[in-house]
This record gives sequence, C-alpha cells and structure tokens, in this order.
Amino acid sequence: MSRGNDHLSEADRILWNLVARSARPLKGKNSVEIPDIIEPKPEPAAAPVNGVAAPAAKPKTQHVAHALDDQTLNKLKKGRLPIEGRVDLHGMTQDEAYSLLLTFLNRAHAGGIRYVLIITGKGSSSGGDGILRRAVPAWLSTPAFRHLVSSHDHAARNHGGSGALYVRLRRTRS
Repeated sequence: MSRGNDHLSEADRILWNLVARSARPLKGKNSVEIPDIIEPKPEPAAAPVNGVAAPAAKPKTQHVAHALDDQTLNKLKKGRLPIEGRVDLHGMTQDEAYSLLLTFLNRAHAGGIRYVLIITGKGSSSGGDGILRRAVPAWLSTPAFRHLVSSHDHAARNHGGSGALYVRLRRTRS
C-alpha cells in the first residue's frame, strides 16, 4: 500500500484493527484519541462551462440486501429455524465492529452457515439511536458484504428486538 493512499483494503483494515486493539501507550505518555467515524472525501463539483453547469453524474446502482420473507422471519422468531451463529458488537467502535463483522460473516459463509444473529445494541441511554444500530444494516448492502448476505431483518424481541438483526447468508457454491 502506498503512503498517499488513504483507503485500506478489507484485509488491511482487519489486520490494522487487530493490531490497534492490542496497542498500549508508552509509560508516561497519554493515549491519542482517534475518531470513530471516517468521513469519505466528497467529490469536487464540476465547474460550469460557458455559464452552464455540467450534468450530474449518474448515481451508482446499489444492490440492497432484501428483507427476509415473512415465513422465514416467523420461523426464526419462534425458534423453528436455528440461528447457527451470533456476534455481539456491543461497546465497539465502528472500525472494530466492521472488521469483526466482516471476519465473522466470511467464516460463517465458508462454514456453510445460513442464519446468524448480529447484536448491535440499541444505542446510548441518552435517547439517541446507536451508531452501530444504524450503520450495520447499511454495511450489509455494501460490496464487501454483498457476496455474503442474502437478506436481513430486525430480530424478534426475544432475540434482541431492534438492537439485533437476523441475517441470511448466501449459499456456498460447491
């Protein structure tokens, strides 16, 4: 990876987060606060030519993971369909949660697991929505997760309610 590149590959991001979690400040030194949210750089707007603004670029098509069908959702809620894996993201930063979730889903998919539960938590007690509660469903529709996730939906109350998600993984190709 070159020094001028601000973007990490998925493998680099996972490795970095594992190393960063184990790092401790030197004796007598204060730790440095790193922000949880890394904002993408906005693309510069096209300059007008002869006083006429250039046409806007077409938005990229985004494939959104579908919601679980009602029959599957009911079976998961009632325990008739087994949840074969669980991951708890409570108390993690976005980077830590992203890396753990990607690693977890890759391993589950490789192991032929179909249904997993992702526990995001409901957020802070100060009444705001939790960052992970909002971010995780969006992550599941990104290219990094798209080849793993078939569909997802909010979990039943007995599995964490709005602080958890049921996820159906795609079938592995044999």
